Amino acid sequence: MLEGKLPGQTSLLSWAEENEAYVDQLTRDQAKVARMLRAQRRLKVIGGADTGTTWLALEQARRLAAAGERVALVCYSRGLARYLQRMTSQWLPRHRPAYVGLFHALPLQWGADPPPTEDSVEGSSYYEERLPAQMGELAASLAEEEKFDAIVVDEAQDFGDAWWPPTLACLRDQETGGLYVFLDEAQRVFERHGEVPIPLSTIVLDENIRNTKQIAEVFGSLGAGQARYRGMDGPPVRFAQCSEGQAVHEADSQVDSLLGEGWQPGQIALLVTGKRHPLQVETLDYHGWDGYWDEFFASQEVFYGHVLGFKGLERPVVVLAVNGLRDESHGREYLYVGLSRARARLVVCGDLDQIAAAGGEGLRRRLRASVGRSA
Repeated sequence: MLEGKLPGQTSLLSWAEENEAYVDQLTRDQAKVARMLRAQRRLKVIGGADTGTTWLALEQARRLAAAGERVALVCYSRGLARYLQRMTSQWLPRHRPAYVGLFHALPLQWGADPPPTEDSVEGSSYYEERLPAQMGELAASLAEEEKFDAIVVDEAQDFGDAWWPPTLACLRDQETGGLYVFLDEAQRVFERHGEVPIPLSTIVLDENIRNTKQIAEVFGSLGAGQARYRGMDGPPVRFAQCSEGQAVHEADSQVDSLLGEGWQPGQIALLVTGKRHPLQVETLDYHGWDGYWDEFFASQEVFYGHVLGFKGLERPVVVLAVNGLRDESHGREYLYVGLSRARARLVVCGDLDQIAAAGGEGLRRRLRASVGRSA
């Protein structure tokens, strides 16, 4: 109140609406970048969190399809794939890509062996070796009309080396066919590494256009690399000190506080870095993956998820519970994803020493400073 920021519920909701409109406008301004892509057939677009890469991937796919090309728009994670499908379904039929969704679902459509059961020991080798090999074989046998003139890959840092040759095999013309790769090197959260095996022109996006400045500054020490933050000013990032074991309980309490401040349930996501939240497990068991993600996009209830499945997605408010790390070797990347998913309000719950051990002293200083600003 002394700072004159967000003094009451009415002002909070009004500011949130203004922030959303501002973010949408900045993102649409990226159309000038999309126009620059028109003359390119092989392109890599590198952008940190919230630089608008997913929007650009969608726009590039739309432009190519509208020009009469047969286009595939693909990614690796379920949530992002569902988002891409929902967005493209709203376009005019002639603007829609021929295929939108998980890249590894393509070979299954063409007759590849189904995935192993959850208790099978083959899981990793199936997705990293067997399925890409089968996809290459199947793609080689496709009729020309079933292949693609161009392929747009979002969150391409998730693709291992084994997936790139079958990607090229899906093109009608492997020499001149379009390949557009959008990625953020700082979000390599999986234990794999892949590089496109052909030369690509490169464009780097270095402006954060979707977070408030306060949020962008907090995760800026984790490798975001943006030269400028163009978001609006917002409330300080809130940090709640607690043990790793109490992080989820504290996050639940913070959600209750946010609802009391006037935020709507559908504006809030509670994300974890370790074991899934019990409500995520319950929702998945009841609805399955498609229903789970459809509930997220309905924006009616608080969403409970894991940072691994939330890359490329956002909500105005995120409560991040640092309740351990599934893979400590990628702790920095886990934190980077979780801290960058909020557009307007971010709350972090966890032990500051453990967070600093994974994210570095720069993150410790920024979270500690945020406590003073929000006190």
